[in-house]
Amino acid sequence: MSKVIIFLAQGLEECEALVPADLLRRAGVEVTLAAIGGSRTVTGSHNIVIEADTLAEDAALSDYDALFLPGGLPGTTHLAESGLVKEAVLSFHKAGKIISAICAAPSIFGSLGLLEGKNATSHPSFEDKLTGAHVTGHLVDVDGNITTGRGLGAAIPFGLSLVQQLVGREKAEEIAKAIAYPYEF
Repeated sequence: MSKVIIFLAQGLEECEALVPADLLRRAGVEVTLAAIGGSRTVTGSHNIVIEADTLAEDAALSDYDALFLPGGLPGTTHLAESGLVKEAVLSFHKAGKIISAICAAPSIFGSLGLLEGKNATSHPSFEDKLTGAHVTGHLVDVDGNITTGRGLGAAIPFGLSLVQQLVGREKAEEIAKAIAYPYEF
């Protein structure tokens, strides 16, 4: 079974974290919501409170096949300031594991120099922070082991893309049908 760790930070965009988490869990992927900042209770940018499964520092990162960074502000800022998150992103990338981010969070990949020559997307207000990338404006881009999403409106196709990468196209199509989402594969 594939395993994904989703890093949560105070001020995240709630739906960008939870919609992909839900879709991955429907696909049988083991998803861990891991909070940074010392508390498992995370309040999103729209005052929705989420209880994480664990603290990020307590997660055995080597056990995971993929990581995911949701966007939102100031959540993305907190993720970008976290040494643990930066180290995890670099480690996963070096190992060829999936690194994924949506909305403002792909800017973290840009700041770490991981988007050079890659197709990538983000919220329009963060496109200038995708250093070295070919910015596409697509809802979702997959380039090698890097998956990026445009924003909240892309949460479903972004999540289905992760399902397809981790479990397969058939499972992604099955889930899209079950949620009545007209996803094109």
